[in-house]
Formats: sequence, structure tokens, C-alpha cells
Amino acid sequence: MSVTESDAYPPIETYGVVGNLETCALVAPDGSIDWFPFPHLESPSILAAILDAERGGRFRIAPTDSFETERRYVDDTNVLETTFRTDDGTVTDFLPPAGRTDHPKKVLYRKLACADGNVEVEIELEPRFDYGRAETSIERVDGGVLAEGDEERTLLESPIDLEIDDDRGRITGEASLEAADEAWFMLRCTGAEDADTDPDAALAETIQFWTDRAHDCDPEDDCAFEGPWHDAVVRSELVLKLLTHAESGGIAAAPTTSLPEDIGGVRNWDYRFNWLRDAGFTVQALMNLGTADEAVDYFDWFMDLCQTDDPAAIQPLYGLHGESTLEERELDHFEGYRGSRPVRIGNGAAEQRQHDTYGELLLAVDEMRQYGRELDADEWVRIHDIVEYVREIWTEPDAGIWEVRGGDDHFVFSKAMCWSALDRGLSIAIDGGHDAPLEEWRDARETIRGDVLENGYDDETGAFVQSYGSDALDATGLLLPVVGFLPFGDDRIRGTIDAIETTLVEDDAFVRRYDGDDGLPGDEGAFVLCSCWLIDALALSGRVEEAQSRFETLRSYLNPLGLVAEEIDPETGAHLGNYPQAFSHIGIVNSALYLGYARGLETPGPAPMGIRLGDPVVSS
Repeated sequence: MSVTESDAYPPIETYGVVGNLETCALVAPDGSIDWFPFPHLESPSILAAILDAERGGRFRIAPTDSFETERRYVDDTNVLETTFRTDDGTVTDFLPPAGRTDHPKKVLYRKLACADGNVEVEIELEPRFDYGRAETSIERVDGGVLAEGDEERTLLESPIDLEIDDDRGRITGEASLEAADEAWFMLRCTGAEDADTDPDAALAETIQFWTDRAHDCDPEDDCAFEGPWHDAVVRSELVLKLLTHAESGGIAAAPTTSLPEDIGGVRNWDYRFNWLRDAGFTVQALMNLGTADEAVDYFDWFMDLCQTDDPAAIQPLYGLHGESTLEERELDHFEGYRGSRPVRIGNGAAEQRQHDTYGELLLAVDEMRQYGRELDADEWVRIHDIVEYVREIWTEPDAGIWEVRGGDDHFVFSKAMCWSALDRGLSIAIDGGHDAPLEEWRDARETIRGDVLENGYDDETGAFVQSYGSDALDATGLLLPVVGFLPFGDDRIRGTIDAIETTLVEDDAFVRRYDGDDGLPGDEGAFVLCSCWLIDALALSGRVEEAQSRFETLRSYLNPLGLVAEEIDPETGAHLGNYPQAFSHIGIVNSALYLGYARGLETPGPAPMGIRLGDPVVSS
């Protein structure tokens, strides 16, 4: 099977992902690595055929004859195996985790093995530095071929002779393997050209690293993650860890940029950054998975980002090293995945006003407090200042959680999360004995609540709406009881859940974000995260069988590797948007947690957020 015009862009959901806690690579089903930024996720790409089949660059190892493939992760790891059903040739892909093994993290290992018979394979490497913008020179060196761009270089170490096509900037070769033969191909990136490597040892240590960090239910406990969805939870956990930066603790929303929400459209964004709004539910997922170290590192990282004298300077998102300048630019020379343009790098949402972010930060602080993490004096000063700032600005419009590009509005969820910031600020101050203007905060909290109840609820619709004066519905209404704004048994919450089921749900399992205008042309798929929110709301409202049925349906749309993108097309089941998406996998973990609790199983930590705060109606 060769790459032709018709199969140049495999479906998003057919990709596997590997990484080293600093960057990731996406591997297509035909053995081609089509995305590899280096040295970090947010760095320019070396390989980007997923964004432009001709100009992006790829690294492909595959049989010369036609074949079918099967893929799997080695046990509970991020080591990917691609098996070609031609004479059982297998490619194993991995990168050793940064700082966690004795092997250089800047080497992409590809092990080719033949289990039976004889397999003829072709190797093709097209390095395209700086998103294909840099001039590339290629030359033979001892043990392989060296490619250099303006600042980066790669050495393909190969056990076979390789040919150089200077006109196309391509490196090729062919190999023949018989039963039990193995061959290692190592793409050594800048800084690892001369590093000592033992590929078999690197593979063994990488497998052990991931295995040691995968959640395992104690057979003596009634674990909330126990049951048919345990494998999906563990894969989601491994995705979250793969997207966690080893140095900073920040978690990327996804390892990719500009995979489209609408094929051929303009809804293409760079998600290789960390959104602070993910904090509360991310902490809950990580702590309940038993990954306390990652949760603490992540918490400390975003608390450091909040160490500013001006809460207005806190951004909705940052680079994985804390960078605040994320200028959004377009790569005009790339055609985009299946013609989806523009291809964007950077994200202009970093400059938006998103008031819900403050509430989500306070949710995370309160969540960590449930696990015994108290604030020191300096941290409390910053939290105090954030709450005071929210008290001042909650009446102002903002861009909201969905980062609309059609102008600011008075979004109901943003107001409710301002309420949440005051509510959690009060709890933290009182329980921690911190100095705070408690009466003023109580008054502000009640004022916000009254304003939302008066202006955010539509009697005719019988539901909370997206923004003041609108009758459009928004899936964020499902979170109001989870964050404790109203109890699950409240008629207005029940009405909101019913209205969202009627208006935003497609094919029983998929939930769209909203039915209002966001200032952008084109359509989009159903959001996996919003689908999880509906599952959570149903489970915590006592409608456990419905919630479980929806969860089983949603799980069936995970790809065979257990990965999922930001969105799913309800009509075709195709994955849309950046992939794999951290918040989608966080949603899967937390939905399993809520369902487990509703079924009477034990949660690893304190009662989950919606249980603790929303006065849920949970069936016995």
C-alpha cells in the first residue's frame, strides 16, 4: 500500500500517538509518522504530512506489497505496535520519557521485526524543518544519513544502505527480513546525534515506566473505575500523562494543531497549550486515578502562573513552559488536513477575557484542599486578589468558555463561574482561617446568584440559556449542579437537562456545545466533553441506567487504541478536531468516576465534586 492522492490523509481516528513527556508523534496506519514537532509539543514540526501531504514531511516504514494493519499499545503503555498482515512484519514506535530512563529522550525509536515468513519493506524519510519553511540539506554520514535545517538536525541511524533524492529532499531504502529478524531505525534529533543507545534496553525501560504509572484497581476494593470501562479509563490516564510536560507539569490540550472541526472549513486551532479552565476537573481526574504526583505538579504549576499582582493579567491559556505570548499566525504554504485552511500556530484566545477561568481556578484550589493541600500565606494573597477581582468585574461581558470570535457577551456560564469563585473563596477562607472580607464576599455571591436566576433562566424554554437575553441553549448548563450552583433536584436543573437532551443531543450519545452563533462560518461535530457532561448530570440526578447506556455508546466511538479527538461527527462517527484531546479523556475518566459512585462503588478520594456540592439524587 503506497500513499496516493486518495489516501494521503488518513482519518484522524486511525492515528496512534507516542511521546516522551516533551513532544509527541502521530503514527498513521500505514506506518507513516505524519506529525512530529521538536523539541517540544509547541515547537515547529519536523514531520507534518498530516497538515500537508506534499510539503509537510513524513517518516514511513511499511511493506512493499499490499497489506492490512493491526495496531495496539504494548499492555498499559504508550509504546505503539503496528503489525502488517503480509507476513507479520511489526513496527514498534516509542520515545523514552524525558528524565525518566537512562536513554536519550531525543531519539525516536522504530523497531522493525518479522515474526513469520519473509517481509520486504521500504523506508522513506522526508524531513521538513520549521513547518516545511526551512531549507534542508542531506548528506551521508557514518551509520546513516544526516538532515539539517536552519537550527535543527536529525540523523537517521539505519542498518541498511539509504539513498538520497536531493531534488525531493527525500531519503529512501529497502530491507528484507526473514522470520525472527529485527532491525532498528533511530531518528536522532538535535542533541542526540552521538548519544550512546541500547535500543532493546530503551524499549524495556520505556515499557516499565508506563506500566508502573497505569491505574490498577485493587481487587480487594470496590473501585469506582472497575468494570467494562476500566481499559478506557486507563488509556485516558495514559493520554493525560503523555500530554503532561515533564519539566513544568503543564498539560497540553492536545498534541496537534489545526486538525479541523469542520473538514474543509476554517475551524482549525492550535491546541498545544495549557488552558487554566481545565484545572478543576483535571485535578479531580488525576487524584482519583491515584496519580497524586502529577496532580500536585500540575497544581503547583498553575498556582505559579497566578503569582501576579494584577489578576486581570491571568490568561486563559499559556505555553507549556509558562509562555504568555502565543501570537496566532497562519501557515499559508500548508494546504491543511484535507484542504482545511488556514493552518494556525499560536492561539489568539490567550488575549481574550474569559471570566469563567477564575471560577475554574478556585474549583481546582478547593479540590486540592479536599486532599489536604493547604495554601501558604503568599498563595492565599493571590487567591484573595482573584476573588476580589471577580467581585469587581463579574457584571462585564466576556468571550466565555467557548472562546467565541463574534464579540463578548453576558454568558450565563461565565456568571455562574464568577459565583463559583466567590463561593469557593469563602469556603477556603473560612476553613483555612484566612483573612478575607467575608460579608462582602457573601453579598457578592448572592447578588451574582440572583442575577443569573433572573436573567440566565428562560421561563418559556424552561432552561438556563447561553447568554442573557438569548433563548439559545448551551451544554455548560449541565455543569451548574456539578459546581453547586443549584441542586440536581431543582426543577430548573431538571428542565435544563431535559431541554439540552431535546435540542443539543444527536443519536442518543452526542451533545453539541450550543445552538447559538459564535461568529465563525461552517459547522462542527458533537463535543466529546459535552457528551460526558450529560452522562455526569444524568448519573448524579439518579438516572443511572440512562447515563450508563449513553456512556457505553460513547465508548464505542473510541478508536481501537482507546483514543478520541475533541469532537465526533454524529452522522459518520468520524473524529474531528485536535487529537487526542485531553479534555475528552478527562471527561471519560470523570464520567466513569460518577457512574461508579452512582453504582455504589468506592471513590479513591473524597466524594467527587458533583456529589460533594450538588446535593445529588443518587439511586441506590
